[in-house]
Amino acid sequence: MTRSVGSAEAAASRLRSAIADGAYAPGAQLSEERLSDQLGVSRNTLREAFRLLARDRLVEHVFNRGVFVRRLSADDVGDLYVARRVLEEAAVRSCTPGSSALDAAATAVDAARAAAAVGDWRAVGTADIAFHAALVRAVPSTRVHALMDALLAEMRLAFLTTDDPASFHAGFVDRNQEIVAALRAGDTDGASALLASYLDDAERTLRSAAVNTR
Repeated sequence: MTRSVGSAEAAASRLRSAIADGAYAPGAQLSEERLSDQLGVSRNTLREAFRLLARDRLVEHVFNRGVFVRRLSADDVGDLYVARRVLEEAAVRSCTPGSSALDAAATAVDAARAAAAVGDWRAVGTADIAFHAALVRAVPSTRVHALMDALLAEMRLAFLTTDDPASFHAGFVDRNQEIVAALRAGDTDGASALLASYLDDAERTLRSAAVNTR
């Protein structure tokens, strides 16, 4: 039983990464037969993996049709950003200039700049996710960290709906840097304002993309 659960978690992890990398676009059907062969797992194990992904809101079961990568609605995007504002504002308030979480966030900004310089916008998106995940590590709660990670996994689905990832991600690299600079200077209120503006603009763009792709 333990081995089966572990196999399902491993299969879910591989599928989660593939979805995040854009291998399966929002709305794509996941073939049970093909994936069972590709992942080297039984149908029952794959179904358990699908259940884990559905729990994370990355896939959905459609009766008599199968399993599909979720396509986020504008309301889904709005709900994600409501949750993100709560968690990330708490992170900013918990972050000190010498915080290891802030160091990790700054490293993510550097990675985003390097990726942007060579036009690797998928990597820029990955670095942006890493920035926000790192920032929330300033909150001393593993439950909060896990919640943020789940939200950011779902955010990947929203990123995949953007027609112009370069335009979407490019503008936020400098803004992440500004948040880091404010927190380094101990300007918590300034960092909070910068973060609020960032999240408002990102939500507006992704809501529009979600509407246009349905």
